[in-house]
Amino acid sequence: MSTSQRVLDSIRRIVRLLREGANASEKEVGLSAAQLFVLQKLDPERPLSLNELAARTLTHQSSVSVVVSKLVERGLVQRRPAAHDARRVAISPTKAGLRLRDRAPAPAQDRLIAALSSLAAAEQRRLADSLELLVRALGLDERDAPMLFTD
Repeated sequence: MSTSQRVLDSIRRIVRLLREGANASEKEVGLSAAQLFVLQKLDPERPLSLNELAARTLTHQSSVSVVVSKLVERGLVQRRPAAHDARRVAISPTKAGLRLRDRAPAPAQDRLIAALSSLAAAEQRRLADSLELLVRALGLDERDAPMLFTD
């Protein structure tokens, strides 16, 4: 098997995992994979800022903001002024959001993040470097990297 085929097969397997996870979240709880991933990262005891939520989801703040807006529209998440700073927005799940989250499947992104975390730091850096080279070779390095399966 050629190196190119090994790379493509690996990418296909990862995309399949993420697509199957997206289909499961849509089928079981009616949320996109991105919406479920964000909802899973919220803490009912401690509201988060948008930047904190972006850090927890390993995603850019603008992408998280779009997903949070969709969850707010559905009544699953609430935005309120932060208790200690009215300029800051605090995001937390609603009771309906918690009920839905409790019956939802685990997001596929969590499996991917756990697998990446299990690699040695040097392996993670090599993988990141190689993927960034591939992205540049594809001419995709200037594009935004929104959350997976946001629709």
